[in-house]
Amino acid sequence: MALHPAPALLSLPGLSKLMPRLWPALMALALLAAGGAALAQSGTAPRVKFVTSEGEFVVEVYPDKAPKTVANFLQYVNDKHYDGTVFHRVISNFMVQGGGFDARYNQKPTRAPVPHEGREALAKGGDKNTVGTLAMARTNDPQSATAQFFINVKDNDFLNPTPIPPGDPVPRFEYQGRVYENTPRAQLLNAAQLFGYTVFGKVVSGMEVVNNIKSVPTGAGGPFPSDVPKTPVLIISASLNK
Repeated sequence: MALHPAPALLSLPGLSKLMPRLWPALMALALLAAGGAALAQSGTAPRVKFVTSEGEFVVEVYPDKAPKTVANFLQYVNDKHYDGTVFHRVISNFMVQGGGFDARYNQKPTRAPVPHEGREALAKGGDKNTVGTLAMARTNDPQSATAQFFINVKDNDFLNPTPIPPGDPVPRFEYQGRVYENTPRAQLLNAAQLFGYTVFGKVVSGMEVVNNIKSVPTGAGGPFPSDVPKTPVLIISASLNK
């Protein structure tokens, strides 16, 4: 059976006369679509203001990149979970972590863990673990993040999720200088060391306050042998910034 070419677009009757009138509308639609993508990470992104004993800072979170993580975080904000907690782990050349313990180092109860969305967020154009970004803290189990978060105070590339190349098995995979060949895809997808940490927002104002927090003297405190601020850095309140 012979295949017939589709009619050329320019041969449609009257199209040449319509195009001058359609062109402005088509351009407007294109600009609107581009503007919508930009708004997803600017004016419409939820913002949370943290009032701390060191000052105030504001974070912006991105539900278009990590929807479950953002919903989980905002629920804790709305529940006032973070009010009265401390930054219990502060490392000046790494990150500042908080949201899990009160001023007496009692661990606060949490909801069930949120699914890890690190790779998905990166695939959608989300941020890596760079200075000022907000990420979920967790244990060695990638699926264990609940309420605790951290703010990167330097670029921490080693915390980034590792993308898995296409294929099953994956023909070639390189990690930390070693090459793995013909590896079952599920083995790589489920390898705990490849998950990294989910970035779901960033500091948009008050980074100088975060830098003040990273610089406080630290030592042992509560159940922790090190990295605890000697003078507690208290989160007085965390609230949606309207």
